[in-house]
Amino acid sequence: MENQNRELAEHVFQLTFEMMSILTKVAAEHDFSLTQLRLLGILRDRSPKMGEVANYLGLDKSSITGIITRSEKRGLVVRTPAPDDKRALIVSLTEKGQALDNEIMSQLLAIEAKYEVHLTVTEREQLHLLLHKFMNGNVDQNDLGRG
Repeated sequence: MENQNRELAEHVFQLTFEMMSILTKVAAEHDFSLTQLRLLGILRDRSPKMGEVANYLGLDKSSITGIITRSEKRGLVVRTPAPDDKRALIVSLTEKGQALDNEIMSQLLAIEAKYEVHLTVTEREQLHLLLHKFMNGNVDQNDLGRG
């Protein structure tokens, strides 16, 4: 059992490194850092406060300010006062940011399709369910190096 666990862990790590490499390459094609690419992904379906963005990215608030400012200068995000706290700022994608996110997502889906081509429909469904279960497990974020 220990060998199986180790082998599974090695596969997960290899896949993680492969995905990080792909994401880094795609980000570079758009003159982005990996963190800026992650920012787009975070803002895809939400408009969090600056502090929440920092938490999502695992960075301190001072680091996130520069990332947001650079993205804002490119016209990709906008900061607006939070309705419940005028001292806090909410970060949202602009139309330009949404368009870029859609373009990047299309690139990533095309890359993903190359990986999935060797799987049957049933295997893809099983993989989806297993990854969902894996990612939504009871994992302490401190165990992930984000604490």
